Amino acid sequence: MKLKWFYPGMKIKRWVVLIAIGMILVAMGAVEVLVKRGLILGWISLFVGIIMTILGIKRMVRSLITVFLPNREQDLVDIVYQKRYLERGAKIVVIGGGTGLSVLLHGLKQYTSNLTAIVTVADDGGSSGRLRDQFDVLPPGDIRNCLVALADTEPLMSDLFQFRFGEGSELKGHSFGNLFITALTKITGDFEKAIKASSQVLAIRGRVIPATYNKVTLVAKYKDNSETAGEASIPKRKSPISRVYLRPDDCPPSAESLNAIMEADAILLGPGSLYTSVIPNLLIKEIPEAILRSKAIKVYICNVMTQAGETDGYTAFDHVNAIITHSKPKLIDYCIVNTAKIPEEYLAKYNQENATAVIADIQRLKEAGTEAIGADLISAANYVRHNPDKLAKLILNLIHASMAL
Repeated sequence: MKLKWFYPGMKIKRWVVLIAIGMILVAMGAVEVLVKRGLILGWISLFVGIIMTILGIKRMVRSLITVFLPNREQDLVDIVYQKRYLERGAKIVVIGGGTGLSVLLHGLKQYTSNLTAIVTVADDGGSSGRLRDQFDVLPPGDIRNCLVALADTEPLMSDLFQFRFGEGSELKGHSFGNLFITALTKITGDFEKAIKASSQVLAIRGRVIPATYNKVTLVAKYKDNSETAGEASIPKRKSPISRVYLRPDDCPPSAESLNAIMEADAILLGPGSLYTSVIPNLLIKEIPEAILRSKAIKVYICNVMTQAGETDGYTAFDHVNAIITHSKPKLIDYCIVNTAKIPEEYLAKYNQENATAVIADIQRLKEAGTEAIGADLISAANYVRHNPDKLAKLILNLIHASMAL
């Protein structure tokens, strides 16, 4: 088998020969300099031999790279950086769902590949809801968004997973990624295997794990004691929420999520829809208890804007208080909240949707026992959202500071 390296067309022999000649010249030059004292001839031999050896190794490595990574020779430094540096990064668990979670992951993956996204499976709207009902699978939408956020593959592949079919088709509203994950689930008979296969296709940095592998329905109880079932329907009531819960209420957590929580250096909640993306994960038995037992720092990343039908008029303290009410006291060590002013042109647009900037009531948070960290964290381009890089840097600094204590 080893002789195959020397078969015609392998583009290896020439560089092996060049390296061999180079090493012979290095040896001859060393002998000439150290033994025969032929300094000029010896140093020339050494210099030429070293150049030939380096050139041969470089060309041989490039020849192999073009086989395993066609058209990606220029990415070699990034690949080595990811494998050697990022794999030594902090172990971070991010819990939530929706767009906010994918934005956070996009920033964090630049600093560590030890990422675990624990994602809610309560989504029952849009493409995910239709696939959930028609094929009896867990909703793939939030899973797909996280996979794409962590992807380290060609942009075309990420764009393919996010491609959404338009009008004039029975597939209207479905994204290719949702269909791909659903098809893999039916082929393998296992949603977990489908996620792992999709992770390999996208070459993601980290892991994406459902909070539970059981089908659940999110139910909201409002302050007038009425109830609404279904994650997509809850905000539409436009009524103050008193509490949310799951049906069934005894679904087991995924084993991987519990393991990741116990091994984490930091556990991040949010950003994302408070009652329909973040809190549903905390309603799964054993997850809040595992978070409390973990030695990791626990951080809640508060939304920049309120969400109509969910958090109307909520301050940062109200967000934290809702999480604690639905889980355990002292679940959160730090609350990260934006303190930058929202541009007026964006505020006007959000006001039309009955959404306002979340008030950073930092003093109230501190009085309640949660350390608040205020900073300019926004990025405004069509929508006001967290800036992935600003947020990631703040979180990494917080983790490093806590680990140094």
